[in-house]
Amino acid sequence: MKIVCLLGSPRSKGNSATIARRVLETVEGAESRIFELNRLSYRGCQGCYACKTTLDHCVLDDDLSEVLQAVKEADAVIYASPVYYGDISAQLKGFVDRTFSYLVPDYITNPQPSRLLPGKKLLFILTQGHQDPGVFADIFTRYDFFLRWGGIADTRLIRACGVGGGGAVNVSEEVLQEAAETARTFLSA
Repeated sequence: MKIVCLLGSPRSKGNSATIARRVLETVEGAESRIFELNRLSYRGCQGCYACKTTLDHCVLDDDLSEVLQAVKEADAVIYASPVYYGDISAQLKGFVDRTFSYLVPDYITNPQPSRLLPGKKLLFILTQGHQDPGVFADIFTRYDFFLRWGGIADTRLIRACGVGGGGAVNVSEEVLQEAAETARTFLSA
């Protein structure tokens, strides 16, 4: 199994990255790659529609080109992000916008709108400082709709509330155990 992990936090060893790394450490027999999006140089989607008219991939040639290709080739993907101002980080959002290139030209009417191979899984990891799990609970639901439309067959969420603040890493053992269990059951090779 090939797994690509996208770390959306500017903190390489922050809460969301800690959970993602626990997942990767637990999955047996997988080939994995980690991309720290904050260390890459890339632009957001330009809305040029080249990926719908003249190309079958994003026209931009920057550090995200390799990431987009790696995700295309992966069996499973991990998105890990802190919640910043009520949404995923700008780093991860920039990547998500560029996945528009995965959609075929007639994606609105095509029953198979995605260029991704069927069966891809995605684990979404979200961490937030706010203690209340009711706050920002809509984030995964919003992105899950687009992920499934874009070709992701199965999704799971790991969410840690009440963590962080000032860069402190304080993921509970319970969340790390959930990460390990999800790795064994959802991302097993």
